[in-house]
Amino acid sequence: MALWAQAQQLPENCLQQIRSIYGEHFPIEIRHTLAAWIEEKFLIDTEIIGDNPQHEQYVANTITSLFNEIETKANSFTNPEFFLTRIKLSDAARFLQLRYSSNPMMLFNYIRRCLQTENQIVMRANGDTSGGLPHMLMSNSGVEILQQLDVLRHKTQETGEKVRSMESEQEAFALHYHECTKINAQIQEHQSQQPVSSHLQQLQLRKTNMEMQLSEKIAHLVQVRMALIDDLKKTVQLLSKVQSMVLDDELIRWKREQQLAGNGAVFNGNLDTIQEWCECLAENIWITRQHLKDIERLKQKLNLESPGGADMLPQLLSEVTQILSALVTSTFIIEKQPPQVMKTNTRFTSTVRLLVGGKLNVNMTPPQVKVTIISESQANVLLKSDKLAKNGEASGEILNNTGTMEYQQASRQLSVSFRNMQLKKIKRAEKKGTESVMDEKFSLFFQSQFSVGGGELMFQVWTLSLPVVVIVHGNQEPHAWATVTWDNAFSEPGRPPFAVPDKVPWNKVAEMLSLKFRSTTGRSLNEDNLRFLADKAFRGSFTDNNQLLSWSQFCKEPLSERNFTFWEWFYAVMKLTREHLKGPWVEGLILGFVRKKDAEDMLQRLTSGTFLLRFSDSELGGVTIAWVSENSEVFMIQPFTSKDFAIRSLADRIKDLQHLSFLHPNICKETAFMKYYTPDNHQVSSTNGYVKPSLITQVPPMYTGYQNTPQHSFMQSPDPSRDTPSVVSSYAGDSMMGPASQPSVHSYDSYMPELEEYQDMFITP
Repeated sequence: MALWAQAQQLPENCLQQIRSIYGEHFPIEIRHTLAAWIEEKFLIDTEIIGDNPQHEQYVANTITSLFNEIETKANSFTNPEFFLTRIKLSDAARFLQLRYSSNPMMLFNYIRRCLQTENQIVMRANGDTSGGLPHMLMSNSGVEILQQLDVLRHKTQETGEKVRSMESEQEAFALHYHECTKINAQIQEHQSQQPVSSHLQQLQLRKTNMEMQLSEKIAHLVQVRMALIDDLKKTVQLLSKVQSMVLDDELIRWKREQQLAGNGAVFNGNLDTIQEWCECLAENIWITRQHLKDIERLKQKLNLESPGGADMLPQLLSEVTQILSALVTSTFIIEKQPPQVMKTNTRFTSTVRLLVGGKLNVNMTPPQVKVTIISESQANVLLKSDKLAKNGEASGEILNNTGTMEYQQASRQLSVSFRNMQLKKIKRAEKKGTESVMDEKFSLFFQSQFSVGGGELMFQVWTLSLPVVVIVHGNQEPHAWATVTWDNAFSEPGRPPFAVPDKVPWNKVAEMLSLKFRSTTGRSLNEDNLRFLADKAFRGSFTDNNQLLSWSQFCKEPLSERNFTFWEWFYAVMKLTREHLKGPWVEGLILGFVRKKDAEDMLQRLTSGTFLLRFSDSELGGVTIAWVSENSEVFMIQPFTSKDFAIRSLADRIKDLQHLSFLHPNICKETAFMKYYTPDNHQVSSTNGYVKPSLITQVPPMYTGYQNTPQHSFMQSPDPSRDTPSVVSSYAGDSMMGPASQPSVHSYDSYMPELEEYQDMFITP
């Protein structure tokens, strides 16, 4: 049975939960009239998250079709009895087009979340807790928040009706009391007359009846007022509970996911759902606050004896104001973080958003936001005393550091984007022991102030960015990223700025490295890769996944017999792979993380000409080709680096080496790398008449099995700065070849042949 058909058969309490799912962002009327079409288009098996490029076209087409379907359905309601439905659908279509035409993915994911929540309610009502749809789009806490917000809406509506009813009763009481006062005056007037008239007895009887009625009304009003205050007390408690779920759970989780995104984790980054929850909270908090003030106003007009009740009003008003203050200050959010490795005199951007700005009409007087940079110690002082916000201290100078928040009507977002900030200078703290400038953490401090309720309440809001490391030169970048990556991975919510553990279990470090490598290169690290890295990080003393790795081992202490650290080695490999080896790495053509001895053992058992690619242990950002010869000897070419691949790609170098036949274990070289070959192009240039030469990689015949390879005696080095073997130029055309000359071989480790690059030089006609 279709999902919507099942939903309509649910009990009333479950139907109420489903009604709470749909709001103005996706009205329930659309869900009802297009039920079958919506389920066909949105309940698909493909997982669509964020801005996945593979799904963008499908999403755009689906949302466009949705707009058309709504319009078509609205126009089909020609019967006058469906006039309101037609108007509702037409208005909804215009609203959705206005808000989501430029961002169809947002609406697509919103509808999917609604369907997921609806499905969960149906499954639970039917006693099925298996989880429903294959891709969870809203957590259980999200479902509960929706349900509790719906309860809050109904409670505030009911309370509002009760307040209005009480006010009417109090006004009626005032009229009754006024009438009783008039009768008292008439009685006094008749009592002064002689003789006493019979009318006086009637007035006195009437007065007695009215006083009895007044006493009853007073008792009733006291009871109503007490019940109202008790209801409001429960409402305030529920507001506090739901707000804690939104701010302390969902928003903190969003911030944590944003921080992990700095290490490459998948992050949707969509704040719209949380904003809707916060806006609903803000609305109900403000209404509840107004109800309390209304009761206080009515109390001042008619100060009735209500033991224990009247005294609660100031306390409840204070509590609800504090809840509102916490909501406003907590929803001042950095939507787009500044770069965590920040170079001086380099432009950077950031975006700040106030989630409840539109609902509280803060946009009526757009607030100014100022940005400064502060040190770790200043951040600690700020959190303890709020002192920094008052005296404006800073640890550096930022250009273009002020902006005005703007309200976007279509998206209902109040935000400001800083597009041209630049850190002009930085003031550093004194270093202790082995500390370096790349260990020092700063944070960008965003602050603003504004009023709500016509100036009734004034708020000072501020927020801190994720920790940033400031560098002045590119060679500081690797260590700076080590500091940031460690902080992103292992910091805990609510920590003192910017405390992180000094030692972490290897399994958590491995998870961090795999995540970082996948985001940078396109493929995660497998168990063999991580075992290799563990042996390297622990200098050969790795025992188990719970073994603690220290910060010093990670990026301070050099590796054994090397002049670089574990992180420097890993970072260089990651950078090389991203810039020059991404395609082959993603396809699994590069083994990469394998020790030299293990590579030799793997190749010696295989057919001659079989080769593999491994990252160099001795050279930062180097990859070497290891192959097995006809006599089962294993040789390895001196590592190629980014500088080499800027001249000729890895695939082209593999193509040049004719003695390489099979990629480990038995993949034909052409099958693996042909798609990455650079097309040969030796045509004469149309601009200058010259033919462009090309470089060809070769190794001496004694290591290849090809003993008749022609060589020229002319030797040259394309990069004298590196200690590379000789390069032999080979001219196109056999008639131009000189007598063969065997170049000398320089040993590299124990099996390192000399690399020779032959340059084909073509003579123009």
